[in-house]
Amino acid sequence: MDRSLPSTFTQNRLRKRWAVAAGIIVIVAVAVLCIRFFFNASVPRASIQTAQVGTGDIENTLTASGEVLPEFEEVITSPVNAALLEVSIAAGATVKAGQPLLKLDKATAETEYEKGKFQLESSRNNIKKLRLQLDKSYFDLQTGNNIKQLRIQALQADVENARRLFKAGGGTRESVEQAETNLRVAQHEKAQLEYEIKNKQEAMQVEMRESEIESAIQAQALTELKRKLDGAGIVAHRNGVVTWVNRNIGTTVREGEPLVRIADLQSFKVTGTIADSYSDKLSAGMPVIVRIQDQSIRGRVQTVHPAVQNSTVTFDIQLDQGHHPSLRPNLKVDVYPVTASGRGVLRAPNGAAFNGVSPMAVYVVEGNRAVRRMVQTGMANFDFVEIKSGLKAGETIIISDMSGFKNAKEIDIQ
Repeated sequence: MDRSLPSTFTQNRLRKRWAVAAGIIVIVAVAVLCIRFFFNASVPRASIQTAQVGTGDIENTLTASGEVLPEFEEVITSPVNAALLEVSIAAGATVKAGQPLLKLDKATAETEYEKGKFQLESSRNNIKKLRLQLDKSYFDLQTGNNIKQLRIQALQADVENARRLFKAGGGTRESVEQAETNLRVAQHEKAQLEYEIKNKQEAMQVEMRESEIESAIQAQALTELKRKLDGAGIVAHRNGVVTWVNRNIGTTVREGEPLVRIADLQSFKVTGTIADSYSDKLSAGMPVIVRIQDQSIRGRVQTVHPAVQNSTVTFDIQLDQGHHPSLRPNLKVDVYPVTASGRGVLRAPNGAAFNGVSPMAVYVVEGNRAVRRMVQTGMANFDFVEIKSGLKAGETIIISDMSGFKNAKEIDIQ
């Protein structure tokens, strides 16, 4: 008959199993440590890139992107509301100053111009009519004033006669007072008429001035319309290359709507964009390096645009060599604004090894091995990294990516 095992026996067996497992784990760990201790990591020499530490000049740069644009681009717009009748050129064509580009239907504008001429002539005739009316009104008032003066003179004679008769006993006090009253009334009427004449003169001048200003405005508008009509024959104003043209023949274009863009491809500029977190480091006049493949062109920040779009800031760059043969319209380039520079500093060629925050680990080549060393870095650009401490001039370092050996203190180079 089967009997159950004692509990103490089961527990002892379980403890033995745990002890065996723990021993195996310890043995494996010790073996790994021993392997790492006795065997160093290795790397083929052909798979690494090395460079020598030296001294020289360095510039600290930011990283941005840019686009090459013509330094000058003329936008020719429609001078009037018109229909597009004919297009004589295509995008990419080279044009010369004075060459016809487009033809517009300007019949509506010409009709408006003729209508404006009639309105201006009518306005000028109204001014002449108003001047005649005002002159007649002023003449009538002036004549009335002269008549008042003659009446006053007659009344003054009546007063004198009434006074003489009264002194001679042939008249009465009432007749003298009546003559004097008539004279005072006539004098007040004359003063009132003179005041009216003065006001009439001022009103005439204001009314005439208003009419003349209105006529001058009409004349100016007519002159402007004539200028627009003269410019409705769209021609190139300077030599260049057509970068865009409206070829929708038959469509109506509004006044001010773009018709043609002509660029001068003899000189270029660069428009750069950078993350808005660096906007406080940009300023007008700061040096810039523009990288086109393996060539560098220097320039300066001309304008920093205040607006932020899609978390980026736009800035314009004036190139020292705006006519460089490598420049092409709409070419994408790398832009490096220079924030600081140093002369005769310890530096190393830049590479994938310098991809961390200072201080960082790099591998120094010593014969057939590479030794890990902590290095303090400073300024950096796409060519060089400033070495502040940890390396000496003449030492050779690995500048390729060594992230796979970040725990190795030494590496054998095969």
